[in-house]
Amino acid sequence: MDEQQLMEMKQLLREAGSTDPNVAIAKQMALAAQLTVPVRSGVLSGTTIDGIFTREVFDPNARIEYPIDFYRPDNAGEFVAYVVPNQGRIPQRQVEGDYTSVPTYDIASSIDFLIRYAREARWDILSRALEVLEAGMVMKINDDAWHTIQMAGYDRNIIVSDANASAGQFTKKLISLMKLVMRRNGGGNSGSMSRTKLTNLFVSPEAMEDMRDWGVDQLDDVTRREIFVAEDGSYNNIYSVKITDLDELGENQAYQDFYTNVVVPAGGGSGTGLTSGDVELVIGLDTSKQDSFVMPIRDEIETFADPALHRENRMGFYSRGSFGVGVLDNTRVLLGSL
Repeated sequence: MDEQQLMEMKQLLREAGSTDPNVAIAKQMALAAQLTVPVRSGVLSGTTIDGIFTREVFDPNARIEYPIDFYRPDNAGEFVAYVVPNQGRIPQRQVEGDYTSVPTYDIASSIDFLIRYAREARWDILSRALEVLEAGMVMKINDDAWHTIQMAGYDRNIIVSDANASAGQFTKKLISLMKLVMRRNGGGNSGSMSRTKLTNLFVSPEAMEDMRDWGVDQLDDVTRREIFVAEDGSYNNIYSVKITDLDELGENQAYQDFYTNVVVPAGGGSGTGLTSGDVELVIGLDTSKQDSFVMPIRDEIETFADPALHRENRMGFYSRGSFGVGVLDNTRVLLGSL
C-alpha cells in the first residue's frame, strides 16, 4: 500500500483500539473487512499447489458434483470407427457418464493481541500477526491437498524406483522410468485423447541437491550450468519435466511420515510403502489437462473481528472459509521412491 493508504489504515487501527466499546467494535468490524482481501490473496499465493488444483467457486446451496469423462484412456478401445457399406445402418454407440461428489468442509484460523498495540497504531505488529494467520490457512490447504494426492497415488498400486541407484540417490534414470511408466499405465494408444504424461516431479530438497552433483558423465556442461544457476525451489528442463522441491518430503519429514504412517496402513499395506531399501518418496503428476485435480470452494476466505475480546483488553481477528479437494482420475498421479 502507498503512504496515504498506510496512514488511513493506521488511523482505522487506532480507532479500533478506542476505550469506547461501541466505537472500537464498529471500527474493528471495518478493519476486518479491509483485511479480507490481503488475507485471501496471501493464502492463495502462498500455497504449494498453485497450478495443480483447479479452483471453482460454487453457490453455498449447490450440490458439488463433477462428471467422469466419457472418453478416457482406459476405455479408448471401446470407441472405434467402422467400415460400412454404401447402404446400411451405422452401429450405435451409446455414451453414458457418471459423476462423483467432492465434500467441502470449513477451515479457520485466528490471531489476537493486546489492544494497546492498536491504540499505538502499531501496524507493524498487526501485519506480522496477519502473516501468522495466513500461514495457518496456507499450511492447512497445502496439507489437505498433498494428503489427497498421496492417497490417490497409493491407490494406483504402482511405485517406481531406479534399482541401480543407492538409497536416497536421485537420478536421471528415475525421471526417465517415471515418464515411461506414466505413459504406459495411462491406457489408450498414441492417438488417444488426454494421454497421461509426466509434467511435474516433486522431491525433497536433498534430492534437488543431488541434481547439482550430477557430473559430466551424466549431463552436458550447458545443462549442468543451468542447474547450478537455477533459483532454489525448481528446475524446468530435465526431459521436459518440471522438478520442484518440497520441504515436507524427505526422510522423517511431514509428508513422508504421513505416507508411511497413514496412507499405507489405510490402504491395507505394511512397511514404508516404498520400494525395499529406498528411503524417500517422490511424487509425479500430470498437470497437462485440468481434468483431475479439483478444489471446490463453497465459501471464500473472509476475515472477521472478535468483539468478545474487548473486555479482556485484547483485539482479535479470525478467518474462515469452506473448501474441498479431490483427485478425479488417479492416473494423473504416480509415486516413486529413491
